[in-house]
Amino acid sequence: MKNLRSVLSSLAITLLLVWALLYWSGVSVREVLSALKQVPGGIYGAALGVQLCIYPLRAARFRSLLRNAAWEKEHRAPTMGLLLPITLAHSLMAYVLPAKVGEASLVLYLRRGLQVPAARGLAVLFVARLLDLVCVTAFLAVACLVVGGLELCSEPGRILILGLGLLPLAMLMAVGLWKGSWLVVRLQKWIDPVARRGGKLGSLLSKVLQRLGVALGEVSSSALLRAALWSPPIWLGVFLFYGILAQGFGLQDLGFAQSVFGAGLAVLFGLLPISAFAGFGSQDAGWVVGFTAMGAAREVAMQSGLAIHLLYALHIVVLGLIGHVWAQRHSAAFADADQAPDEREA
Repeated sequence: MKNLRSVLSSLAITLLLVWALLYWSGVSVREVLSALKQVPGGIYGAALGVQLCIYPLRAARFRSLLRNAAWEKEHRAPTMGLLLPITLAHSLMAYVLPAKVGEASLVLYLRRGLQVPAARGLAVLFVARLLDLVCVTAFLAVACLVVGGLELCSEPGRILILGLGLLPLAMLMAVGLWKGSWLVVRLQKWIDPVARRGGKLGSLLSKVLQRLGVALGEVSSSALLRAALWSPPIWLGVFLFYGILAQGFGLQDLGFAQSVFGAGLAVLFGLLPISAFAGFGSQDAGWVVGFTAMGAAREVAMQSGLAIHLLYALHIVVLGLIGHVWAQRHSAAFADADQAPDEREA
């Protein structure tokens, strides 16, 4: 009942946010569906092909974070055949459930499919999301510098200043992630005296820092480096997906850097842990703000944002269901394989 109330509340918030965006932009649902029908087949096929390439890249990154020679001596190796269905299934749960609570499904899937301990699964999830945040911020910073420097928008000065602020932020986050475990230990020593006098809030902060340090310590430097190399191709694929579809929704006059800026704001809004059902509302607001800043008409930005979001959500659901069925069949096959030796011994 608690989960049902959470989903229903999320749906209500989603409907309210989408209605507010439609009302503000003066766009009707019929216009969004009409725009969706007018997408050329070639553009849709290219975007779908790009999206299908993203999931093997995400699975490869999870594999890089999970690799541990000592652990693999007694457990199943994290092969791509096992991680790809887990990645598809996790993407569905993370996307559909509100406030990012579905992210925790990765921990469950890794434990069921590969016997990965919960602490290690949580560390993999946490580091992957930090890599996403660093990469999205870096892409957005470069897009701002290109758009602002070449004066490809109505207010290039502000966009340039935004890029100059985001670039060192991305670099700072990258360094913080690389030296995360060391930094958390130092921060914990510095903040412990304050936390002891802070009552429940101080105790909570101390526990969060402790778990953060444990999570970062679970991933070796070599694993983090390998995973970091997979992140730019992943997000290049995401921005290519949005950029290709934007060409079919009346945004063909915008260049790739402008599309990255508009889609980057949508992605950043979607990464916030305040998203409603399937990210509708927050992500669409980011899309509208980003593309109107690049000179797109507000109505066109709203139509394209919602239509592309609907397509993306449809793909996520279909691929996620395939992933769940695929992962279930893998689990059944491994269960049969584990039982076979016992039956032979009997």
